[in-house]
Amino acid sequence: MPSLKDMRVRIAATKATQKITKAMQMVAASKLRRAQAAAEAARPYAQQMTKVLGNIAASVGDLGAAPRLLVGTGGERVHLLLVCTAERGLCGPFNSAIVRLARERANALMAEGKEVKFFCVGRKGYEQLRRLYEKQIIEHIELRAVRTLAFEHAENVGEKIVRLYEQGAFDVCTLFFSRFRSVIAQIPTAQQIIPPMFEGDAGNDNGVVYEYEPDEDEILAELLPRNISVQIFRALLENAASFYGAQMSAMDNATRNAGEMIRKQTLTYNRTRQAMITKELIEIISGAEAV
Repeated sequence: MPSLKDMRVRIAATKATQKITKAMQMVAASKLRRAQAAAEAARPYAQQMTKVLGNIAASVGDLGAAPRLLVGTGGERVHLLLVCTAERGLCGPFNSAIVRLARERANALMAEGKEVKFFCVGRKGYEQLRRLYEKQIIEHIELRAVRTLAFEHAENVGEKIVRLYEQGAFDVCTLFFSRFRSVIAQIPTAQQIIPPMFEGDAGNDNGVVYEYEPDEDEILAELLPRNISVQIFRALLENAASFYGAQMSAMDNATRNAGEMIRKQTLTYNRTRQAMITKELIEIISGAEAV
């Protein structure tokens, strides 16, 4: 049976933890608004970029002369999984949900006899994937020191991806991230970016015919690498908003659980203290009666 002092120490420690989780919840809430605005602002540009590329790709006459970033290598033997996660934890299942989706895709591809490689952006995803696929991780980038995400961070990752593709390191690249929907809903998402996958109507703009200057091949050679960086930048912004939303929700739950724990600990402390006082009174009365 713990002593009253031990109980007081435990209650004080739980109250200190509650203050920390409450502070983290407030910090996440303050950062969420800006991160959410940035993610929502990036969506139209990324979607329109995909639509423009789909229209241009649909008008390319000779696919044999089209850039390899558009048509692919002609095979699907080697797959690169670009897994973007957060640098920190204390955010519920946010990181593990992205890693789980990537792990399921990797296992399915390997079951089909395909070779799988990983490119990790973010410390938490790297730490989880390293336990099972350490030899298959070819690159790891941390953005822990970055306070505000900028396009140059995504461009750096995109350039490395394009360089690896040109060197023949992989045939297909799939981007994994968490799409922000709300504070309590973040959706793990997989998006193929090399070669790009267009929606069914991306190349059909109501029958409108466009003329391009310069020609389609030159435009694609310029836009395709940029599109990869744009999609990665959007994924990083979506991840940032999803992370703060998940952390805010997790810390809110932790604060409530700490409050419930404090209530139970205080109740146990009061009952124990009352029992000890009652026992002492009985001993005093019994001693007085014996005299």
